[in-house]
Amino acid sequence: MEEVKKPWFRFYGCVPETLDYPDCTMAEAVENVAKKYPDYIAYDFMGKKTTYANAVKDIIAAAKALKALGVKEEDRVTICMPNTPQTVSMFYAANMVGAIANMIHPLSSENEIAFYLNDSDSKVAITLDQFYPKFEAIKAKTGLKKLIIASVADALSPVMRLGYKLTEGKKIAKVPDVDWVISWKQFIKNGEGVIDYRVPRRPTQGAAILYSGGTTGTTKGILLSNLNFNALGMQIIATNPMFKPGDKMLAIMPMFHGFGLGVSIHSMLVNGGRCILVPRFTPKTYAELLKKHKPNFIAGVPTLYEALLRLDNIDDLDLSCLKGMFSGGDSLSVELKKRIDRFLKEHKATIEVREGYGTTECVTASCLTPYNMSREGSIGIPFPDTFYKIVKVGTTEELPYGEEGEICLAGPTVMLEYCNHPEETAQTMRVHDDGRTYVHTGDLGVMDEDGFIYFRQRIKRMIITSGYNVYPSQMENIFDAHEAVHMSCVIGVPDPYKIQKIKAFVVLKPGFEAGDAMKKQLLEYCAKHVAKYAMPYDIEFRQDLPKTLVGKVAYRVLEQEELNKMAAAKAEEAIEQNELEAEAEAVAAADTAEVTE
Repeated sequence: MEEVKKPWFRFYGCVPETLDYPDCTMAEAVENVAKKYPDYIAYDFMGKKTTYANAVKDIIAAAKALKALGVKEEDRVTICMPNTPQTVSMFYAANMVGAIANMIHPLSSENEIAFYLNDSDSKVAITLDQFYPKFEAIKAKTGLKKLIIASVADALSPVMRLGYKLTEGKKIAKVPDVDWVISWKQFIKNGEGVIDYRVPRRPTQGAAILYSGGTTGTTKGILLSNLNFNALGMQIIATNPMFKPGDKMLAIMPMFHGFGLGVSIHSMLVNGGRCILVPRFTPKTYAELLKKHKPNFIAGVPTLYEALLRLDNIDDLDLSCLKGMFSGGDSLSVELKKRIDRFLKEHKATIEVREGYGTTECVTASCLTPYNMSREGSIGIPFPDTFYKIVKVGTTEELPYGEEGEICLAGPTVMLEYCNHPEETAQTMRVHDDGRTYVHTGDLGVMDEDGFIYFRQRIKRMIITSGYNVYPSQMENIFDAHEAVHMSCVIGVPDPYKIQKIKAFVVLKPGFEAGDAMKKQLLEYCAKHVAKYAMPYDIEFRQDLPKTLVGKVAYRVLEQEELNKMAAAKAEEAIEQNELEAEAEAVAAADTAEVTE
């Protein structure tokens, strides 16, 4: 059997090379922590604090209620919620009764919700009162039998509840009294008499479904196990030895996303951390959250930190409370990292942002910049018990250090399968010569001789122009380094001659004016830094860039916009051509008439 290379071990410092993972479910792991720290705060929600002891009581109450509702082992329970206490309770309650939590975004469209319900075969779901109309609209298209309706007001203190009902609550239409809908309060009440609600499960059995485009680009449910989440919880703490029980994590990333659920919630709750639950993030409330809660840790996507840099009137913001700031979910440009680090220093922080990398196929992060060192452009080194290798695209053949290929990873957080997609599961999860099962990520990267990983590009996002490979992320790094540029996105546009041509979308910093002069300046700047074949044919200025539901730059939206423009132009051209032909025919007919006369 082939030996696995692991040069990164010598940079672990005090981080152990291997960990001893608990032989329990996710819910049991939280219960174990609650026994150890019953009076510690598990989470804050809009001013209301919940201790670990009370958090477990709420989980048990929800588990009893699910049992009373008839939920059985292996049933899928769809959780269509923002970050609220009910979301936390329901996630672990489903786990306690042996069900699988199907996590979806509450801002999903009606058709998307119908797809998620049908794909998971969910008979029970929970959502907020404000999202009820979506479920009502698609119920007939699904097998949904019971919808639990929660309200933000239910999770607030009496004073905050009154304030909410007089403001935000007034905008929400009353949910009708129909037999397939049950309120959260009634749901919990129905479970009060239940005694036998626990279903024993093995760590390797399924626990949650998260959705992703996966490595092949189509939306799929990713089935993750109890071990996957519990292992991540141990790895996160092992790679952050500065963490202490009671430390606060600002949980901005949503719980339907692996980064939010795995890092900001579960990793905290199985280690005695305190989650600051943020149900709806807006840049305007960002500074207030930081000032009010003084978090020790923040995890987010690059656009979340980009929003931090845009904030006004924050000269007095003191970030000396921070022990760790993590960026993942999307590529963090070298220039944006420099600007974030400078911002942190200016606001009394003693840390730098640490970039990580992972995929939903392994919950979230599986690689992180070490706590004691960094290398420019690197996404760090693998977690304990996690193995990375770079292979020739389309094969399992490992490449030498420094050569670019597909990033593959193996370890205790690797998924069980893509639900209902056995062929794609086999295509993505492959056994290598070392006997380990690796996820083929669909990402291009490089490993140096010390084991540091460098992310290059999604394989499918690579632009091929005139036979040359162009990597948008590298182009974006170049644009972002310009003094006038706040952020950028580069895409490939279909071209009959070059196959694809390059177009850049740019958001300027305040004080810089969009126009021909700025476009000329950026193109001249580009010409000094990129090859001629990689030069953009156009630069379009935007006030902002479209984002996905989790805050990544939605480059596919920009690509579709360009395709729509091209289609419209072709249609207009066809109309003009038809008009010209009709005019020519009319002239010819007139000429013929004259000759005839």
